[in-house]
Amino acid sequence: MLVVGWWLIPITSFHLVPLVFSALSWRELIPAASRPYGFTVIWIRWIRESINSLLPVASIGGDVASVRLAHLQGVPAAQAAASMVVDTTVGVVTQLLFVLSGVGLLLLRSSERNTLVIAAMVMVSTGILIVATVAFVFFQHRGLFAGFAKVAGSLLPEKWHSAFASSALAIDDAVAAAYRGGGRVLWRASLFRLMGWAAGAGEIWLVMQSLGHPIDVVDAFILESLSSGVRAAAFMVPGALGALEGSFVLFGALFGLPSDTALAISLSKRVRELALGVPGLLVWHWIEGHYLLRRGEPKAP
Repeated sequence: MLVVGWWLIPITSFHLVPLVFSALSWRELIPAASRPYGFTVIWIRWIRESINSLLPVASIGGDVASVRLAHLQGVPAAQAAASMVVDTTVGVVTQLLFVLSGVGLLLLRSSERNTLVIAAMVMVSTGILIVATVAFVFFQHRGLFAGFAKVAGSLLPEKWHSAFASSALAIDDAVAAAYRGGGRVLWRASLFRLMGWAAGAGEIWLVMQSLGHPIDVVDAFILESLSSGVRAAAFMVPGALGALEGSFVLFGALFGLPSDTALAISLSKRVRELALGVPGLLVWHWIEGHYLLRRGEPKAP
């Protein structure tokens, strides 16, 4: 990490590229009539990623917070929630394509036994995720939130049942409308997200340049795609701590990288998460605190 040194500044700054692509992908899924400006969507996406990276929220707490932040920026609550659900689906589907493309490039690069074993492990995990994604999309078209409302209804006071059920139905209708909105919207959102996944390889490429062990873009793409698949599978582990580090050591060995070099890639990502994530959390708390203070102000007669 001392060798990386000041390279951490461009490495951290480069992450803004995939972040912007992800934000633009989400923006495509918000109806045009209530769609926020691009800059607004980008800083909400930044806060969303900060929460999911640094807090033990199973990678969904940031999604919930971003729905609230979008609503505070004028997006109707049902549309904000629906766009986030569809954005999550687009993110998972494109990530699976990204991982599969990395496996394909890995197999083209080498046919050694270790490579085949790791490729088989990744393919099995990817297959499980594909089944889970298909089920997720199926339930979205079968009243996912209405079903949640029925389950949660037994836990809530009776006076909240009606409001909770109506909100759930509104979200389900908005999700259905988002899918009916046309293939062009989903294709544009998917294209932006795929560009974001692929751009993440630039971060690994920069780290390797800083360490004096340059690798080509294809190898960086393979490492990024495989490690992103591990991170997706370990979503219940806060920040994928340990899983991400282990994946870089395992996959880096396929490219002849020493374990300390592979760990340096992971640690550079951790530094980036802290450098961008801590300010994101502070901004989030400032926004929520400012909102609560405004709500507490007495209204003018």
